[in-house]
Parts: sequence; structure tokens; C-alpha cells
Amino acid sequence: MIGIAIDGPAGAGKSYLARTVAKRLGYIYVDTGALYRTIGLSMVRRGIAPADAETVVKALDGLHVSLDYAEDGEQHVFLNGEDVSTAIRMPEISMAASAVSAIPEVRAFLLDIQRNMAKTHNVVMDGRDIGTVILPDAKVKIFLSASEHARAKRRYLELTEKGVKTTLEAVEAEMKSRDHNDSTRKVAPAIPAVDAVMLDNSELDREGTVEAALAIIAEKLA
Repeated sequence: MIGIAIDGPAGAGKSYLARTVAKRLGYIYVDTGALYRTIGLSMVRRGIAPADAETVVKALDGLHVSLDYAEDGEQHVFLNGEDVSTAIRMPEISMAASAVSAIPEVRAFLLDIQRNMAKTHNVVMDGRDIGTVILPDAKVKIFLSASEHARAKRRYLELTEKGVKTTLEAVEAEMKSRDHNDSTRKVAPAIPAVDAVMLDNSELDREGTVEAALAIIAEKLA
């Protein structure tokens, strides 16, 4: 099986890139961030502070998270049987996801789900630590990045297109905070793998980013 890891900070366009590359190559797309968002959503719904590690770990008992794919290949994530694919995209869930992802027991809880997909399918995974922790032996590792302003603007447009009411300033502030949390956490920080190819798409549109990534993949798999 071939594993392709796409890591990078929030708003760099990892999800779109990974989803499109998977479709072009006929691979399965695995959005690992959706799994952490699902844990974060569960804690928020239950009134548990996502940063309260002890209580979060206790709340994992009896929690069931799973992935499935629609006929069009779109990933859906389920929390105890409920499709929460839309609910996890609300802005307030981003910080909850960042907080729970720093808890070792949460990462261990979700690890097998992610690795098992790669054992049985050719996959493209995107996240923060795919190339460093989840799939350290991935055939291709790409670290996608862009300037902070470019990423905030993209995320803002993405949210407004979905009808989410927010401001560019709020998105940029949330992104800056999450960047700091993700890159400085002690467990699986969001940093490039030593063998990752760096791809800065600050000046590239979506198609340009896809083409650049496909060129990297073709070279690595040749």
C-alpha cells in the first residue's frame, strides 16, 4: 500500500489538496483533523473543557469515532453513530480540536483508526503529524505552508461560503493561536518531517498547488 502524508498549519489548504490528489490518483482520502474535531465536539457538547486532560481522558471511555465514505468518495465522520461532518467545522470547534489533540491519550485513541486505513488502502492523509508520527514510513511526505495572512483569508472565505458568520480578524486571531498551540505542544508537534518536501503555496491558487504536489509525488514514486 502507498501512503502519502500532507502536513502543515491551519488554512494552508491541506484538506482540499489531499482530497483532490486522492481523487486524481484513485486513492482514499483520510482527513485526520476531522477525528480530533470530533473528539473536541464531543467534549464541548458535554460541557467538558477540552484542555482538562484528566476529564477528557475519562470521557473517551464508551466514545466511538469512525470514518465512512459516500458514493462520491467524500469522507464522513461519525460520533457514536451520528454523522457530525458538518458540525465539526464550526469555528469554535477548531480550538477544542487543538486542545484535545495535545493530550497523548487522545492521540493514542485515534491512532489505530488512522493507521488501519493505510494498511488496507492506498491513502492520502492530511493533518499535523502524519509524516512524523502517524505514517512515518509514508512513500511521499509534503509539508504545505503559506503566509499567515494568506491562510487566514482562505479560511475566512471558506467559512463564509458555508454560511458561517465571522470576521477575517477573528479567523486570523484564532489561526495564530492555534498555530502556536500546534507547533509548541510536547506531543507530536506540527513540524515538518526531516524527509518532507516543503511546498509554500502563498502565491499559488488551488490548481497550481495540486499540480505542484502531483509533480512531487510523481518524482518520489518514480
